[in-house]
Amino acid sequence: MQLECTFIVLSKDPNTEVKNSDLQDTNRMIGDVNFYLNNTDNPHEAELEVMIAEQQYAGKGVATEVLHLMMQYAVNDIGVDDFVVRIKDTNNASIHIFENKLGFKETERAPVFKEVTLRRSVCDDLKASLNQWTSHANRIKYALE
Repeated sequence: MQLECTFIVLSKDPNTEVKNSDLQDTNRMIGDVNFYLNNTDNPHEAELEVMIAEQQYAGKGVATEVLHLMMQYAVNDIGVDDFVVRIKDTNNASIHIFENKLGFKETERAPVFKEVTLRRSVCDDLKASLNQWTSHANRIKYALE
């Protein structure tokens, strides 16, 4: 069995409170971030993905912020102990985020797939950092009205 968790990334005015009705505004969707629990040998390993599809938001820290939020949720709510990402070896921006912003380390290169694998184990320092990085965030219960 594979568990998948997806967060839709919405643009927002930082001076405006978000309401449930705003969460259904598809014009505000700028990307998504996902994790998959699909490693049968390690059910506490999450494979992460992030996509910021709207170019005007690229390079502005959005991917890093949503990854912090997703990782914090995965660790604290789901019990994830390890993270893995597989990135096209030409996607330098994503590799930079995971290595330099999130502390992932390269563990494998697959030339045939033109892919690099990066990993990060959860430790007390990472938990503390995730809680600090996400302390500004408020959870909003999503409910169809």
